Amino acid sequence: MLISNVIKILLLLLGGVFIVLQGLGFEFEGSIVCAVIFVLLATLYCVYSENKSKYFFWFLVTFAVAQLVGLSSYFGPEYDIDETDYFYFASNGLYILSYVFLISRILGDLSFKTIVTQFYVPIIILLVLDIFCVILVTATTENVLTIYEYSLEFVYNVVIMALLSVALINYMYRNDNKSMLFLLGSILIVFSEIIQLTYYYVLEDNNLGFIYSTFLVAAFLFFYLQSQKEYTGPVPAFTDEQLNV
Repeated sequence: MLISNVIKILLLLLGGVFIVLQGLGFEFEGSIVCAVIFVLLATLYCVYSENKSKYFFWFLVTFAVAQLVGLSSYFGPEYDIDETDYFYFASNGLYILSYVFLISRILGDLSFKTIVTQFYVPIIILLVLDIFCVILVTATTENVLTIYEYSLEFVYNVVIMALLSVALINYMYRNDNKSMLFLLGSILIVFSEIIQLTYYYVLEDNNLGFIYSTFLVAAFLFFYLQSQKEYTGPVPAFTDEQLNV
């Protein structure tokens, strides 16, 4: 218990350091701190969590490995515009895989028949909005990335929006604290990714670095908190008819 508390305090401190470094534009140093954060977070969950999910476990591990691969790119060769950046493809491929694990974690506990029956209208609306958002957000990199990098970015954004949609449907179905925390984490992840995309490809402003890193740290805080809870839903939504006066 003492060791786990020490790790939690250390994670909070490192999270603050990471935000400050990104806000000041020290990306290399921030990448080192970020890699340490996710290795410690994966260790904390794997060793000290009582109720473990294999999907959430692999999400944390894969995300931590992606961070390490991204950090390794600073020590690798510099690529010209017409050359393939293998670190870019490897790290982003691992990020996509990690989010797929997270989506699988939620889908595994949902009743598809119930979800489709109760929420077919929201599902259709979310699908339309997801397509619109993915096309709009990915278009910001159209003149910056190669066709292969653009395709990977498109898939990345599809998975991110799918995560948010699944989290929203899960909350509508469960209506409990665990699903609410997961939804908040997913919202912050989407905001973090969009702002990070803007930071790297549209407007290199240190304020954006501060904002996206803050959202990223807060997102994983919510993800960890929800991992320590159990589902208590599905719970019927509140209505006036439920009041018996």
